[in-house]
Amino acid sequence: MSDIQNKVVIITGASSGLGEATARRLAKNGAKLMLAARREERLKELVSDIQKDGGTAKYQVTDVTNHSEVESLAEADHEAYGRIDVLVNNAGLMPLSPLDETKVDEWDKMIDVNIKGVLYAIAAVLPIMRQQKSGHIINLSSVAGHKVFPAGTVYCATKFAVKAISEGIRLESNGEIRSTNISPGAVDTELTNTISHSETAKGVNQLYSVAIDADAIARAITYAIEQPGDVDVNEMIIRPTKQEL
Repeated sequence: MSDIQNKVVIITGASSGLGEATARRLAKNGAKLMLAARREERLKELVSDIQKDGGTAKYQVTDVTNHSEVESLAEADHEAYGRIDVLVNNAGLMPLSPLDETKVDEWDKMIDVNIKGVLYAIAAVLPIMRQQKSGHIINLSSVAGHKVFPAGTVYCATKFAVKAISEGIRLESNGEIRSTNISPGAVDTELTNTISHSETAKGVNQLYSVAIDADAIARAITYAIEQPGDVDVNEMIIRPTKQEL
């Protein structure tokens, strides 16, 4: 039996990319899933696919920038399954642009989704995990959470914040809650679609020509979850072999 068998996992940003790949892989390993995103049709399709393959999954349409919706997500999960073993904080945006472009609306969106969304989800599950005296919070940061690059200043700031939050969870866990910070490099997802600055998009698309499949990150998440309860995989950086950044 897999160490993931029957573990209850919430995944945000589950309608595509890393979230979808992680959902499919964890379902195959016997996890019970609560999937969250804004796009209901995609969530329906994903849950249907998982159930057809014999897996267990439910979904709830959730905007991670809305605190009450995220609280409702955790409540729905707890009502359906009776516990929350793992949170995969995956929802994120990457509308890169130079600071001189002053795309303040995009800065706000990144801060709302990439930082506040992560914190809202943690706030929603943490009381339940404390009551259980166990849990695992997996945050998706980025290589941009380790090194700043031109046109990525605000995005990098949000991902540095995620890394700091992950370390804070570890330090405050009292040995009850595991914390994993995963920093992907170029991965073949829809993340680059949010870049509105044409010159930046051109450079990023060149970088992403060596992108790896989303399942590579899903395998890393699976590895972190399936470790024994006294083993905490705190940090993983996962890049294409040909990526320089």
